[in-house]
Amino acid sequence: MARGSRKNRKKDKLRKAPAPEPVPSAPPPLQVPHGAGSRWIVGASAVVAVTAVGLLWFEPSTGPVQTSAPAELAFVGSESCAGCHPAETKLWQMSQHRHAMDHATAQSVRGDFNDATFDYAGTRSRFFRKDDKFLVETDGPDGKLATFEVKYTFGLDPLQQYLIQFPDGRVQALSIAWDTRPKEQGGQRWFHLYPDSAITSSDSLHWTKLNQNWNFMCAECHSTDVYKGYDPGKDRFVTRFAEIGVGCEACHGAGSRHIAWGRRKPASRGPDGGLLVRFDERSGITWSASADRLAPVRSAPAPALRKEVETCGRCHARRGQLSEDWIPGRSLSDTHRVSLLDRQRFHADGQMRDDEETYNYAPFKQSRMFAKGVTCSDCHDPHSATLKAPGDGVCSQCHASAKYESVAHRHHADVSPQPSCASCHMPERRYMIVDRRHDHGFRVPRPDLSVQTGAPNACNDCHRDKPAVWAAQQIEGWFGPERRGHQTYARAFHAAWSEAADAQAQLAAIAESADVPGIVRASALAELPAPTLDMIRHGISDSDPLVRLGALDRLEGAPADQLWPLASPQLSDPVRGVRIRAAELLAAVPSARRPAADRDRFTRAAAEFVAAQKLNADRPDSRTALGNFFLREANPGAAEAEYRAALRLDPSFSAGAVNLSDLYRQLGRDSDGEKVLREALAASAQDASLHHALGLTLVRLKRSEEALDELRRAASLDPGQMRYAYVYAVGLNGMGRRDDALSVLNQSLRGHPNDPELLSAALNISRETGDRAAALGYAERLALLRPDDPRLANLIRELKR
Repeated sequence: MARGSRKNRKKDKLRKAPAPEPVPSAPPPLQVPHGAGSRWIVGASAVVAVTAVGLLWFEPSTGPVQTSAPAELAFVGSESCAGCHPAETKLWQMSQHRHAMDHATAQSVRGDFNDATFDYAGTRSRFFRKDDKFLVETDGPDGKLATFEVKYTFGLDPLQQYLIQFPDGRVQALSIAWDTRPKEQGGQRWFHLYPDSAITSSDSLHWTKLNQNWNFMCAECHSTDVYKGYDPGKDRFVTRFAEIGVGCEACHGAGSRHIAWGRRKPASRGPDGGLLVRFDERSGITWSASADRLAPVRSAPAPALRKEVETCGRCHARRGQLSEDWIPGRSLSDTHRVSLLDRQRFHADGQMRDDEETYNYAPFKQSRMFAKGVTCSDCHDPHSATLKAPGDGVCSQCHASAKYESVAHRHHADVSPQPSCASCHMPERRYMIVDRRHDHGFRVPRPDLSVQTGAPNACNDCHRDKPAVWAAQQIEGWFGPERRGHQTYARAFHAAWSEAADAQAQLAAIAESADVPGIVRASALAELPAPTLDMIRHGISDSDPLVRLGALDRLEGAPADQLWPLASPQLSDPVRGVRIRAAELLAAVPSARRPAADRDRFTRAAAEFVAAQKLNADRPDSRTALGNFFLREANPGAAEAEYRAALRLDPSFSAGAVNLSDLYRQLGRDSDGEKVLREALAASAQDASLHHALGLTLVRLKRSEEALDELRRAASLDPGQMRYAYVYAVGLNGMGRRDDALSVLNQSLRGHPNDPELLSAALNISRETGDRAAALGYAERLALLRPDDPRLANLIRELKR
């Protein structure tokens, strides 16, 4: 399960919701035999099974890919695969996929339920058994001790979580987990996933809250053929899945047509095997390395659509779900919105941050391996998910071991044991306290980038007593002064995230470079402060849907006369995620200004956008996004209803409250907006965005002193948000407190020296006070950011006179 992050929980769309009282006496799930052949329904208080037919699974044939799902297509379960594929089934039975989720039984539960206790944040939790049930006494949604039955296990190694089912169909993951590692490795103990915090029932990260909800956060990737089944009218779930763990059809798709194909006589079977996708990227492919090069060469170029990577990425990517109509082998962006590189989850060079659940789709798509055509099953057995060879053997499948194991390459002759390939090129990062995972960026060690950007490097992972400068010098001595590697964008993202004056130029170069991975170009477009129209056009026409999405993101807030010509072609994009984003943006264009020829396309794409938000109607961010869409469509009544729904799910959800108050501003109802914001602040008193919005509301209500106090609190609570300091300074200046305004601006400029809004405000106030020298200083700093601004050049000449 993706563990919520305390520092990013407001940005990750993982928020809390009211929870009912626990009902320990709720009826247990109906227990039927494990495995396939069953449709499980996690409902109000029971799990119901419906028997399905068996499955015969055959090797992929050489026929064309099936691109649509006939009406008879159905999920039929993994147990039927064994008859024709016993070897694959045996591997899968031992895999973590098979045990991703299971019923809580004596065979599946790894934790100590022999009256074990665990203390955390003033609560002593007790794990015990009664008859055949596994029980935990811990703090419930009201903070009081209550006893809950563990219905399901979650995961296997190196930790196991436990799931509790509530009467309204919610299934929640306990934040106290069992460390399944051997005792000598620190395991065989209970531990909390937030050891450095004190998560209580009032916190959005408490195990009973929305952030730890299985139905939304976990089910899709830990079970097979999951349908969330949320009823917004009743605020209940009836979540169902075809198979409790990750079965054959989780990757290959529904298998009923394959069964029918297998049952026909060979002469009448046809070529496609009844498969939804053929994972044939490796068919007939060889890798060769010449004597004068280290890197092997693929015998044929990689296909444009990397079916295997996109299929694995469904669960091995940080992403949000747009549709449950997933089909293996298609672009992940068709049914999911993939997270791009950002400063919360990635270092500037694209490495995963510690304890940020980014998974391996994004790192792998940054790698030279991906660019050259390596796919997941080149290294991992697809059925056991283990490496295809032990240790460095998986690398030497393609890379000549004699070359890479030489002292000339490793430079660690005096070290025993020798560092492995992975230790230098796939450094480990830690998640969920005990889960160490290899970064799949396959990058060369770059301690020189650590010096420049602060990103970690493999050298100092081992040599922790040495500075990065020392490591950079060692690398330069071994391999020469030129350092490049495949990932060439660390300085650009560092410039953007540190607000360097040349960030625009560096990001633009990355966004327009054909040699940079698509996910990186998309991220650069999304980060660009001021992309040109040519950059947007180029990005929107890119073959990679992630780049098209990154380009569309930069059109947020664009004038309507520019927006429709640029974005409307994407209403017919072959990838649903792109169509949805285009419709979301184009809703801002008044219907009367939408060309008649495009209206049907807009209507269809808009319906897909609405369906995506309704799929996630249990989430306040989706309800708020839908409210924004309705507001753009000039439907304030529907927008208000969605914002209200978001706040019912989470009274502290700031985006819902701020947007609702802004809707009331547009309707001339600022008093109602004030009430909404104060109610949200009662649930989240330290939220800077709520204080800022309340301050603006009070300005309109002509309560200036109260307004200034709220604006001050916003700027103080979130000094990283320059806009808050700017607005507070403007407010101070408007009340004649120019010296105070300049003090606020200068304080913010110390942390954000290249923010043009802060510099412009300081320039204007300095001119008003008659301080020409200070004004000239701000103007010259602005000129470095806007070298082609003729008005600024004229102003500098005037100030100098």
